[in-house]
Amino acid sequence: MLKPILLVEDNARDLELTLLALERSQLANEVIIVRDGEEALDYLLRKNAFVNRAEGNPSIVLLDLKLPKVDGLEVLKVVKKTPLLRSIPIVMLTSSKEDQDLGRAYGLGANAYVVKPVAFKDFVSAVSDIGVFWAVLNEPPPGSTKLRKF
Repeated sequence: MLKPILLVEDNARDLELTLLALERSQLANEVIIVRDGEEALDYLLRKNAFVNRAEGNPSIVLLDLKLPKVDGLEVLKVVKKTPLLRSIPIVMLTSSKEDQDLGRAYGLGANAYVVKPVAFKDFVSAVSDIGVFWAVLNEPPPGSTKLRKF
């Protein structure tokens, strides 16, 4: 069984575009959507509304930087400090081009940092490329399930 992709995005337009791009990349994985950092941590730590979710980690987390309740950098920090979550690939998918955000994300253990392009075609292409990278090129840690295409 394929592990899901966790998409953490609060912007409705970016959410719709990301889902479209993932669909176009033909990944067979379920996409779990959460709208803020607190909900992302609840999902990952199996707390509150997600206490009864199936065991196991997502294949990848696509994480926005600027989120309500708990920001993306704090989510990243918790994930990388939690032994059971640490090996999950985290791709920061954000509109911030600020060097400070980029440096902090990598300093906290982000696996990749992708700035959301403004143009629709470029946005879809960028997210699709992320999916293809993690599905085809990247070798996951031992014991995890690789993303697969149809």
